[in-house]
Amino acid sequence: MNFSRRELNRAALWLALGNWAAPLRAEVLPAPRWSSNPFTLGVASGQPRPDSVVLWTRLAPGGEEDAARHAKTACAVQYEIYSDAALRRSVARGEVVTDASRALSVHVHARGLQPQRDYWYRFRCGNATSPVGHTRTAPAPDADVRRLRFALASCQHYEQGYFKSHREIAGRELDFVLFVGDYIYEGSSPAYEVRKHGTRTPYTLNAYRDRHALYKGDADLQAAHAAHPWILTWDDHEVVNDYAGDREPARDDPERFLRRRAAAYQAYFEHMPLLVPPQGSAMRIHDRYTWGRLAELWTLDCRQYRSRHACPDPERDVGRTVIGCADLAEPARTMLGAEQERWLAQGLASSTRQWKLLGQSSQISATGIDTPEGRKVWTDGWDGYPEARRRLLQGAHRAGVRNLVALGGDVHRHAAADLRVVPNDSASPIVATEFVGGSVTSKGAGMAAMARMRRDNPDVAHARGDQRGHAFIDITPQQLQCEFRATAHPVVADAAFDTQARFVVEAGHAGLQSA
Repeated sequence: MNFSRRELNRAALWLALGNWAAPLRAEVLPAPRWSSNPFTLGVASGQPRPDSVVLWTRLAPGGEEDAARHAKTACAVQYEIYSDAALRRSVARGEVVTDASRALSVHVHARGLQPQRDYWYRFRCGNATSPVGHTRTAPAPDADVRRLRFALASCQHYEQGYFKSHREIAGRELDFVLFVGDYIYEGSSPAYEVRKHGTRTPYTLNAYRDRHALYKGDADLQAAHAAHPWILTWDDHEVVNDYAGDREPARDDPERFLRRRAAAYQAYFEHMPLLVPPQGSAMRIHDRYTWGRLAELWTLDCRQYRSRHACPDPERDVGRTVIGCADLAEPARTMLGAEQERWLAQGLASSTRQWKLLGQSSQISATGIDTPEGRKVWTDGWDGYPEARRRLLQGAHRAGVRNLVALGGDVHRHAAADLRVVPNDSASPIVATEFVGGSVTSKGAGMAAMARMRRDNPDVAHARGDQRGHAFIDITPQQLQCEFRATAHPVVADAAFDTQARFVVEAGHAGLQSA
């Protein structure tokens, strides 16, 4: 196939911006005529830095004729960036090329921007124009920032309710959204079904693409993406429930599972405002962000590098409750992998920002239950990796890290806790504070279960799993405040949110306080 110099330049620009090694598979169609608008999955931005953000969209042809044509051709997509909501003051514009080999997704690394500024952006392709998105860059690294506000969210099972959390998030004035895992769910839950996935459990790239497209088609989720930049990490359901490293619950051939993981990671990248794509079955998601001198945020990957579950069920390797499991005490067991552990420990020890934040996918504080036979713990969470938890907290304590706050998801409850090197031991110093931001829709445990968990874990000051929602974090140099927003399960189409609880952490004073 012969390409013009202009087409080759477009392809080179796409590869530079998207960092994809795969060549374009089709002839470029510079100005297609669409029978219906292909920007049905909205727009998004993410990875805010002082001088850049990543802009995203994906063309999703709706008609059969459009879909057939663009399965065989590549599309030139123009992007426009403005410094005002009226789109009068142009800041940057350019063109990238995409094709079906990357699901017609577009990733633009918008560089050369000013720190701590608002920008608006949109895309064009032929006769179609995307919705307008808003984004915001991070402050300069040495800026004297007086406030940081963001939303904390996770666990949005499409079938278990409507994404009304995102409608409220879209309407708040925020610097970014921190989403800490389970963006999609691969499985179904007929017992709690409010709406249907409509397709079977995904195993292939196209099936994962379809699942992501279904979620991205939700209007409330689109609104939150268009309103704010997002910072993301993942948990397990982006691939399959309770996977651990190269091991899936079905105990399948690891090579087969890694092929599935590669498909899931690629589909994830294709639908997120991320810069660096996967390399086969590997993809770096852990990252570091700064917000002037006020805060530093590390996003962690708690799935890809973790050790396998302790004392696994011989039939199906999933998280389960165990008592007296000797594997738990093995020093080499890790949640993050040795390299990521070192990276985080070095970063925490060297940080000079006022607040240090950990964005990770689960609840770090102990949640086990005391029974006559011994303590019962859940092996898929941090309780299943107690030595990794001890290393993290002990290392922070020895390094003198102050104002450390962990932000999590996964467990389908709002929770607030103190973190000690030795959990629940009042003689052990409080090293950090933890907030778990509920779940957007996914069902959690009832009041009785949460009351028992709190009884056996005095470090946990608050835990409610009977309501759904998200959290808002508001940080100043003097304090960090967490507001838990909640509504009933299942989340209905006209759901309203109330404040379930509010907590404060004072700078220089470890430990929770009710606000």
